[in-house]
Amino acid sequence: MSNGSRLIWRSWRFERLTRRYRGAVIVRCTTRLLKLLPPSELADAEPTPDDWYANLIWIDRRKCLLMVHADTLFPVFVADVRKPQLSKFADYLAGTVATALADEGLAADCLGPLDPAKVRVARTASRSVLGVMNDMASMSQRIAEQAGGISGLDVEDLNAFLRRTPYKRDGYVRPIDAARQR
Repeated sequence: MSNGSRLIWRSWRFERLTRRYRGAVIVRCTTRLLKLLPPSELADAEPTPDDWYANLIWIDRRKCLLMVHADTLFPVFVADVRKPQLSKFADYLAGTVATALADEGLAADCLGPLDPAKVRVARTASRSVLGVMNDMASMSQRIAEQAGGISGLDVEDLNAFLRRTPYKRDGYVRPIDAARQR
């Protein structure tokens, strides 16, 4: 296959996948989180700026969920997540993200659509977003240790801290500022 025909094939595939998942909320989950979610077909979608990334973090032997918007790096940290909550992952994600956006005075759709019926799960695609998520996870674990564990952790303060900490993405940007500019 020549380079020209390979480029045409990739372009055709991208358009086909984009059309197939238009309007969908793509949540790119780490393997650790995928093991806990109910079995479902993984979306084969190309990465977009409106994707969400989700990771499962263990703090004090409790499951915690860290979700990050790909474009703005806007984080949503949830402590002590139970398996029944993850069994209805689409509803849980949409509700949690909408609440976090409302807490910051942002519109529910400012980071893209949040329709639970259109949530599709996929594998992670961006190492740079995963790197930022690892930084956020490390900070969250450290702050939880300083608070005396999950029971002493103020999740609202932690989320406010994570959203106002600058992360490097085309220069240093605070996620809350990036979300307000959209």
